[in-house]
Amino acid sequence: MQSAPRRRAAGRRKAFLACAALACASVLLLAGCKPAAAPGQAAPNAATAPVTITALIWAPDWPEEMQRIAAEFTRLNPDVKVDVQFMIGNSVEENLKPKVATRNLPDLMSVNPNPYAAELADQGVLADVGNTQAWQRVRPGLKADWISPNGKRFGIAGGVAATLIYYNKEMFAKAGISHLPADFGEFLTVCERLKHAGFTPIYWNGGFPNLIGNGAFSFGFANNIVPKAPDWKARLGDGTLALDTPAGADIFAKIRTVAQRGYTQPNYMQSGYDDGIRAFVEGKTAMAFEGTWAAGALLHPKSFEVGVFVPPWNDKGAATVPVIGSETGFAVGETANKQAAMRFLEFIAGDGFAIQQKKRQNIAPFLPTGGGAAAGDPRIAAYLAQVEAAPVSGSPYYSMLPANTIDLLHLLLQDVLSNKLTPQQAAHRLQASIRDEARKNNK
Repeated sequence: MQSAPRRRAAGRRKAFLACAALACASVLLLAGCKPAAAPGQAAPNAATAPVTITALIWAPDWPEEMQRIAAEFTRLNPDVKVDVQFMIGNSVEENLKPKVATRNLPDLMSVNPNPYAAELADQGVLADVGNTQAWQRVRPGLKADWISPNGKRFGIAGGVAATLIYYNKEMFAKAGISHLPADFGEFLTVCERLKHAGFTPIYWNGGFPNLIGNGAFSFGFANNIVPKAPDWKARLGDGTLALDTPAGADIFAKIRTVAQRGYTQPNYMQSGYDDGIRAFVEGKTAMAFEGTWAAGALLHPKSFEVGVFVPPWNDKGAATVPVIGSETGFAVGETANKQAAMRFLEFIAGDGFAIQQKKRQNIAPFLPTGGGAAAGDPRIAAYLAQVEAAPVSGSPYYSMLPANTIDLLHLLLQDVLSNKLTPQQAAHRLQASIRDEARKNNK
């Protein structure tokens, strides 16, 4: 039997151990009780806040889908949150230039496969994405668009880009049009017959000149310039490509002719991107000069069947030169969050691609075995096969012109449509801009 002092000492030791155990438990509770990590995984750290990456995206026709892609990525990757911001205005470049100038670069951003983005890559602003799985899956024919002069692989295409004319088969039949036009003269005849039948032949997006650039300007350049200058890309780069010519002026003249003859909607200078899509699907215009990226919005109206054809911007007797290239894609900035942004890029090009393609029905820029769906609407897939078989093709304007020239072209298109400039004056200013940009870059 213990003495009283011993009993008191034992009691004190028990109380001390109990307090120590309680203190230990409190420390563990404050630290967070964590389950043991699974084999091959690091133990989760609840005390570490998720990384937030910024994504500056060009998605005029699919903002909701982009938000869904970001939300799904974060659900699967809770350690990374995505702050999605959307570009506005007429071009990707006008959104990026102030960000670059102020060194406020997003972690992931939309870019075009053009000299401006390639220069950003060679300056160390954009990261090399060549080690990603997404890059390995890109169609071989598109990869050259995304390699800078110094060999940096600076982006992933958002899709295969081709512009085309969507048409209302019912209106064509009512106007007695039995065959599709094969050259620009026949195209004007089709427009006249549609107008005579009481229809608005085609929609011109004067308030969103980006679309006229993608459509009528790119096809005018492809048919008037490309066949006569096989080295046109190199000559654009060094500023020696002749555009202050009758062929160059004709690019702008065709665009103006369609409007001057009353073949467009009356308010074509105030019309935006969504306005054109809505007018076509509501049966207010017989044709829409749009891109493969808008197939989901244009191919399924409720009251009529839609067909597609290659815009016949060629002269009589000449072969039609189509336009094909890469859609606006995605790049990663050389920022502190580069690795997290790379993971998001992989998701956008993988499972995330199917989320936006479900709405847009565009053509995937990946090999058939790659992530996401391989093809969109069958009519667009067939159109793409026809275009890819052409012996000569042009490129979308945003992938070939210098960034400052892109911005200028939008103004030139609007000024020509508003009769503030003649086609000849516009061609002269376009060539001068290309020449000046080449001089700046080659100093």
